[in-house]
Amino acid sequence: MKIKICGLTRPQDIMALNEYQPDYAGFVINFPKSRRSVSPQRVYELTEQLLPSIPVVGVTVDQPLSLVSDLLNDGILDIAQLHGNEDEDYIRTLKEQTGKPVWKAFRIRSQEDLDRAAQSCADLVLLDNGYGTGEAFDWTLIRDIGRPFALAGGLNAQNIRDAAHMQPYLLDVSSGAETNGIKDPKKIKKLVEIVRRIP
Repeated sequence: MKIKICGLTRPQDIMALNEYQPDYAGFVINFPKSRRSVSPQRVYELTEQLLPSIPVVGVTVDQPLSLVSDLLNDGILDIAQLHGNEDEDYIRTLKEQTGKPVWKAFRIRSQEDLDRAAQSCADLVLLDNGYGTGEAFDWTLIRDIGRPFALAGGLNAQNIRDAAHMQPYLLDVSSGAETNGIKDPKKIKKLVEIVRRIP
């Protein structure tokens, strides 16, 4: 099982990731509604300091396809994670233009939401409560999705073992790795250790 620490904004965050080595590093790009939003230039500056063995995931919301494509093709991002209203055509085109993995987030409220996620052409679907709400959704809804998925929304050291019982490919943590709104190296360390011990 993999773990991603998302919403990185500071050099100190990168230092913590380099030390504890989660499987993915996530950056929220050009989304002013999020206090974790950073510019593409800032992503470049921060990832220059990141261990090359940790793939960089760019989280975007309804950004122009050309911007996301350029970030992937320029090597700033390894993976695109789409959190807006991007449709299947957007996903297919982005994959064709870059040859890079594209992940798509789905807000899960019903079986219908889950069915849409199951049918997506994205390389990985991310099942979430919303957009950075920091709250979990009803995980029992995700039974029988029939494909690998990532789980996000309100994950922390207290509930991440329970989340692992859903058998996700990836556990995506943001607010659960923070104290007072900033990334906490001790929490990152603990989260990575917990996931590494999951059979």
